[in-house]
Amino acid sequence: MKAIWNGQTIAESDDTVVVENNHYFPKDSVNADYLLDSQTHTVCPWKGVASYYSLSVDGVTNPDAAWYYPDPKPAASQINDRIAFWKGVRVIE
Repeated sequence: MKAIWNGQTIAESDDTVVVENNHYFPKDSVNADYLLDSQTHTVCPWKGVASYYSLSVDGVTNPDAAWYYPDPKPAASQINDRIAFWKGVRVIE
């Protein structure tokens, strides 16, 4: 699977975990050069507290386009150390 935004491959892995139709990529398969820390957090009742990254590619920023669970609840342990994408990021095979 590949996560692509603004013409660049943000992540690539054949080891994604699908939860609620979102592919969670292993953290080490994501190009950290494109990630910017965000102060945004949301809460999922069964996964826990999500943190976000904005994407920055070629001078263009996509706010809060990636999220992860730094300490997922036990029911979501399979997404620990994984990152998912949205907001126009294409995830393709």
